[in-house]
Amino acid sequence: MVMNESQLDQIFGALSDATRRGMLAQLALGEANISALAAPYDISQPAASKHLRVLERAGLIHRRREGRDHYIGVNPAAVERAQNWIAYYSQFWKQQFDAVDDFLKKRKGE
Repeated sequence: MVMNESQLDQIFGALSDATRRGMLAQLALGEANISALAAPYDISQPAASKHLRVLERAGLIHRRREGRDHYIGVNPAAVERAQNWIAYYSQFWKQQFDAVDDFLKKRKGE
């Protein structure tokens, strides 16, 4: 499976933090501004902005501006790339485990 490894690293790196995963979960419900995304966490708005920049660099979110306000939304294409990578390797490892299981069953029957 051919994927941009650097982008995949950024996606999984961004998803490695619980605060960023929580922000993505909030954004799954719809667009939000930075204040709303920071509210459930004990972090400052600049800290929330740093988390959002990591998500943005990974391509997981997009930002639009209305005056001084920034509205954040999920970029489903990046999430889908990570999901496709996981699905591909899940299937690969399932096949490998099934082959080992078949081998062990045949050995046991001998």
